Amino acid sequence: MFPEILRRLVATIPVMGVVAIAVFALLHVTPGDPAVIIAGDYATSEDIAKIRAKLGLDQPFLTQVGIWLGRIVRGDLGTSIYSGLPVATLIGQRAEATIALTLFAMVISVSVAVPLGVLAAWKKGSLVDRAVMVFAVSGFSMPTFWLGFVLVYIFAVSFHWLPVQGFSPIERGFWPFLRHLILPAVTLSLVYMALIARMTRASMLGVLNEDYIRTAFAKGLAPRWVLVRHALKNASLPIVTIIGIGFALLIGGAVVTESVFALPGLGRLTVDAIIRRDYPVIQGVILVVSGVYVLINLVVDLLYVVLDPRIKY
Repeated sequence: MFPEILRRLVATIPVMGVVAIAVFALLHVTPGDPAVIIAGDYATSEDIAKIRAKLGLDQPFLTQVGIWLGRIVRGDLGTSIYSGLPVATLIGQRAEATIALTLFAMVISVSVAVPLGVLAAWKKGSLVDRAVMVFAVSGFSMPTFWLGFVLVYIFAVSFHWLPVQGFSPIERGFWPFLRHLILPAVTLSLVYMALIARMTRASMLGVLNEDYIRTAFAKGLAPRWVLVRHALKNASLPIVTIIGIGFALLIGGAVVTESVFALPGLGRLTVDAIIRRDYPVIQGVILVVSGVYVLINLVVDLLYVVLDPRIKY
């Protein structure tokens, strides 16, 4: 297993190289000049030229790409144009909120959606099945920002049960940390939850019609044991796949969710950097998120072997 993991990790290096070049190229072909924004409205052309030279924007495109890739290899993501701080430092300062929000939303989604999908498949055609499907369709159709404002109005403004906005680091106490994450995590997890529930139901329906499931029920095994031990285990590959792919939904939704709940995470950092045309910060955040996504896909691929030993790479 270890040689396979090492081989797959090495294979991600050219993928990340292509992603890095694509991100750099995409940002540099978009309209707008960061030097003009930094210089201000009353700057002269000479002032703008000096800023462009300081930032290296006067160099040929391939030269800029080579310099940036060389810095990445050394672990240097560059320096923010706006704040002057290293990009790695800015990402480190904002990572806690995004990691906590994403993991909490993922735990909520999986722990709720998988049992709902299994139950809907077992009770196919019943009122329970229809209720789960209505929930799944509704959850997938609701805009994240609208749901966030609704939850804030109900649980924060009307009942005062939870804080409206903000983030409390975990070192200030676990309960304040959790209270500030409940509403954003529930908001972010709803779309993801609907996707997993539908996939779990569809995958379970295919397995429940197999002969070995009917045999297990005929032997008098408890339904809970049959559904979890036999059916869910054999239906888990598509579910694991959608969980891994759905991570991209969490990352994309985190941008909107962090803006609604004023969370100081990577989503807010990215939005602010885009407004300011802060190229190094945008590139650094996208590169880090892309790397995490590639690693998650690697973990999903390796889980296939654990869940189904018949799969060989």
